[in-house]
Amino acid sequence: MQTRIAILGYGNIGKAVEQAVLVAEDMQLAGIYHHNDNLDAIDADVVALCTPTREVPAFAAQLLKRGIATVDSFDIHGQIYDLRSQLTPIAKEHQAVSIIAAGWDPGSDSMVRALLQAIAPKGITYTNFGPGRSMGHTVAAKAIPGVKDALSMTIPLGTGIHRRMVYVELAPDADFATVEKQLLADDYFAHDETHVIPVPSIDALNNVAHGVNLVRDGVSGCTHNQRFEFNMTINNPALTGQVLVACARAAVRMRAEQRHGAFTMIEIPPIYLLPGDEEQLIRSLV
Repeated sequence: MQTRIAILGYGNIGKAVEQAVLVAEDMQLAGIYHHNDNLDAIDADVVALCTPTREVPAFAAQLLKRGIATVDSFDIHGQIYDLRSQLTPIAKEHQAVSIIAAGWDPGSDSMVRALLQAIAPKGITYTNFGPGRSMGHTVAAKAIPGVKDALSMTIPLGTGIHRRMVYVELAPDADFATVEKQLLADDYFAHDETHVIPVPSIDALNNVAHGVNLVRDGVSGCTHNQRFEFNMTINNPALTGQVLVACARAAVRMRAEQRHGAFTMIEIPPIYLLPGDEEQLIRSLV
């Protein structure tokens, strides 16, 4: 039986989810909806929330109250646990499942960090993003009054420290100093070294490439000098879309097993993310 998945929001991530659904044999596209559409019209097993991060909590709550599973790529790290706590009682009351923060970071990288901490319990993990375009930061920059378009680039400085290079195309008559002050105060940018640069055209700069270098230096048992490294270079929306589809698959399975609530990816058995016969997957992957 195919999982019927609907898409709410049709920007870069929404289009990537659509592409991933169309090539997945166990998925069926149940519709594409925009932010201002009536959510009561959605008829699906699961909805991929491809809206700006700050709109996710309200949309997820509305759909969960209808008993529809949701997956999202909420990416404000410091607010993920609070979102989980907010959505869990709603999902449980309506016998639904929500998988939150299901992008590549937070998301699949979170699973890598959990694995590396398990095999080297003592130690330090550094997650170095980029260089590349951060979709969440770019959306946040675009929302600043006076910004016509924006591009936020993440530059890794090492040991988990980053520089934000934010290029802004100003709206007519916008004041750059005012835009810069508001942007630097936004929670997306307030915790990192951030440079705001006015440019005549974002289109001339735009690139959705990104990447990560994840390093764990730690101790296994009593043995020191254990070092693990995970690297990837990616198309940001494409990977986010694929992770959301994998988590949609897991959400449907968890609901069938009556595991209702809101979950992060580290709480999901990895095999639930994969299509195909479980026995064959175990034979081929173990």
